[in-house]
Amino acid sequence: MPHTGPVNEHRQQAERARLGEADAPTAPWRRWGPYLAGRQWGTVREDYSASGAAWRSFPFDHARSRAYRWGEDGIAGICDVHGFLNLALALWNGRDPILKERYFGLTNDEGNHGEDVKEHWWVTDGTPTHSWMQVVYRYPQAEFPYRELREMAARAGRQAREPELSDTGVLDDNRFFDVQVTYAKASPTDICVDVTATNHGPAPAPLHLLPQLWFRNTWSWGRDDRRPTLEASTKDGWRRVTAEHGALGRYTLHVEGSPTLLVTDNETNEAELFGAVANPTRFTKDGIDRYVVRGDTGACQVVGPDDVGAPGTKVAAWYSFDPVEPGESVTVRLRLVEGDGHVDAFGPTFRSTLDARRAEADEFHRTDLDPLRAKVVRRALAGLMWTKQHYRFRTREWLDGDPAQPAAPQSRRSPHARNAHWQHFDVADVISMPDEWEYPWFAAWDLAFHTVPFAMVDPAFAKEQLLLLCREWLMHPNGQLPAYEWEFGDVNPPVHAWAALQVYQVDEDRKFLAKVFHKLLLNFSWWVNRKDADGSYLFEGGFLGMDNIGPVNRSEPMLGQWRLEQSDATSWMAAYSLHLMRMALELARHDESYEDVATKFVEHFLSIAEASTRFGSGGRGIWDEADGFCYDVVSRRLPDGTVESQPVRVRSMVGLIPVLACAVLEPRVFEELPGFGRRLEHLLARRPELGQFLTRREGRVLLSLLDEPKLRRVLRRMLDEGEFLSPHGIRSLSAAHREGLEVQVADQEHRMGYEPGESRTPMFGGNSNWRGPVWFPTNALLVEALRTIESFHGGRFHVELPTRSQRHLTAGQAADELVRRLVSLFLPDHDGRRPADGKRIESTDSALWREHITFSEYFDGDTGEGLGATHQTGWTALVASLLTDRRQTGAPGASIV
Repeated sequence: MPHTGPVNEHRQQAERARLGEADAPTAPWRRWGPYLAGRQWGTVREDYSASGAAWRSFPFDHARSRAYRWGEDGIAGICDVHGFLNLALALWNGRDPILKERYFGLTNDEGNHGEDVKEHWWVTDGTPTHSWMQVVYRYPQAEFPYRELREMAARAGRQAREPELSDTGVLDDNRFFDVQVTYAKASPTDICVDVTATNHGPAPAPLHLLPQLWFRNTWSWGRDDRRPTLEASTKDGWRRVTAEHGALGRYTLHVEGSPTLLVTDNETNEAELFGAVANPTRFTKDGIDRYVVRGDTGACQVVGPDDVGAPGTKVAAWYSFDPVEPGESVTVRLRLVEGDGHVDAFGPTFRSTLDARRAEADEFHRTDLDPLRAKVVRRALAGLMWTKQHYRFRTREWLDGDPAQPAAPQSRRSPHARNAHWQHFDVADVISMPDEWEYPWFAAWDLAFHTVPFAMVDPAFAKEQLLLLCREWLMHPNGQLPAYEWEFGDVNPPVHAWAALQVYQVDEDRKFLAKVFHKLLLNFSWWVNRKDADGSYLFEGGFLGMDNIGPVNRSEPMLGQWRLEQSDATSWMAAYSLHLMRMALELARHDESYEDVATKFVEHFLSIAEASTRFGSGGRGIWDEADGFCYDVVSRRLPDGTVESQPVRVRSMVGLIPVLACAVLEPRVFEELPGFGRRLEHLLARRPELGQFLTRREGRVLLSLLDEPKLRRVLRRMLDEGEFLSPHGIRSLSAAHREGLEVQVADQEHRMGYEPGESRTPMFGGNSNWRGPVWFPTNALLVEALRTIESFHGGRFHVELPTRSQRHLTAGQAADELVRRLVSLFLPDHDGRRPADGKRIESTDSALWREHITFSEYFDGDTGEGLGATHQTGWTALVASLLTDRRQTGAPGASIV
């Protein structure tokens, strides 16, 4: 981010210096971070059932009593980069039936619009090395309404809004605590922790704070018997916990004051959950919960005054504040230090560390944006940096089951078992997740979009993430990228190359570009060999990340020998060809061996472009001349050998994806790489019909899937407020379908229509909706495409925006207008309300709610209200990139070559 005005040079450079040495053995600044998941229960990794129903196999009600196999979760927590040792906050208000150790939410089966977290928390600040982090959790003072929320959702149908925590009344009159957790690193392995809770309610209220330190259970599965230990001690008046781990070494957690230290083991309570006669260990994972909430004095060990120590694998420091007066704040301080601890843990260095890291964060994020926009950028980046989680999964071990556990069900031995064809998959890395709670696992196309805003503050991490998904322990041997853990073999759009080019522009790291290019060659070949069944250059792909956007489930085989040829899959592949061409041309500037490869991708692009307009298996491409739009096509071969085909006439985002397939070749390409230019001209001489996809001007060439007349017709629909253009971006389905439409697909009639808000269909779990809402990833790509068009035409290409308004803008100005609409979601309107807050409690007049910005998964196509996952600062953090984009209208910036 740009820095302007007078700044403290030392503070400004401090975080950047840490980034520079972040990977050095002498300064491992990345060793600790927010890598602890917001939710581990209900994930595929923890599902060992025969049915494969992950949500029911490991439900929320088991989480407090059952040891996890592959990870851990907690509130506002951190862990080491290997996920061995975890530190997080637990709370109790004296009324809840269980200790608040993790965020609560509904599963797909329970929610009326799929899974949905029912808590409020916000990541408010952070730096890329996690030298400084702040999170605020809002904890109700009344009993948490677990049962009521489930019952409300069960009564609500798909036509109703999702019931929220505020609908139960527990947040009325501000009867809640705001608990701010601050982390500041004095060194890479010396972490100061400040937990401050404020009573915002009108009456005194009790509060119990129980910071917990525990080891992930690695010893109960029969694969590694080594057992780490935590030893809590109050000797000499100090409250401390010593952690010993074979790989991690020794750490000491200092706790200030005189809390009660409670020690248990991170072991499953088999007697309570499964009716076992006895537990294999005396103390279990829920021991602290049972001691504090139920008064079960035998559930854990209590460390008394001057006790030498009590060993275990999970420890809590129990602070009791009863009552906390209205407006009063209480504070708990901790310090986690490598080795034997700190001689003066809570002396002057504690406060000076917090003050210094806060000031350095201010300087690191310093910008010339106005305060409102600067806040959006800083909060978006903070949330993005918090998406980093430790992800550990070995598919082969998961399929086989563990030696010390019951045998894996017979269904795991089927070739049709979930992820059975991904037995090479073996990962233990920090990966950026789409959402801390609803999607605590990576998704391929989400991750690609994450890297663009990541590159603003941490280019090294952005590059590492793009390369990670291409590594041999994740990428399938056939070249396919894993989609997400529910089904690695599903297909996400091939946007990795686009993201790599965006990240490359930050520092032009050619070594990185070459590495990712070579891996993506394998992935491109997989697409060509697996998703173009008859070599027609019209591609299949499945749902391609856009869930329910079609009238049928595009991931399922069609009936009656019908085949679905997809407008978006075909267009994604055309764009992929251009992205790889650009990468090859850039690499060829320094290594001529790449020049021939660039020609190959130009030829592939032109073949796709030709098929999309005139050819294909049924003699019909994705372009529909009558409607001036692009559609999916269904086709089948009849007994007489002829091919029958028909378009799927639904105007949706799949028909806008062709706009993305464009690139500019600058004159220097032909000057520096004359061989490439000669081969391109030779190709056009042999196949002059391909010339319609090239436009030449002043030595520059525009390659585009849509020629100018087609592009204008598609943009006319895209920029029509009665169709795709909403007040806050481009809708995923045309609003012209408000009244619904019936469409024939493969001899069957289907009905669907414009749904601007939450999904009304259970397709793909029903938690996401692509039938009308605005989504940031596709909007960001459309902005980039408009800038590419502008960079070529230089102000000579005009569009009417909105359509029929008589207001004509250049393509660059149209991109600016689209950006304005997108970022307006997070900025106060004339009523002082953010459109993204919609009708939720965040839109109230209370400054306590207005202070915090929620970065949702997607946004209502009419009102802009944020919907879906509530912490998806993964790809919604693209707003930070849009707000800080310094490209001027009309200036080249979308094309490297």
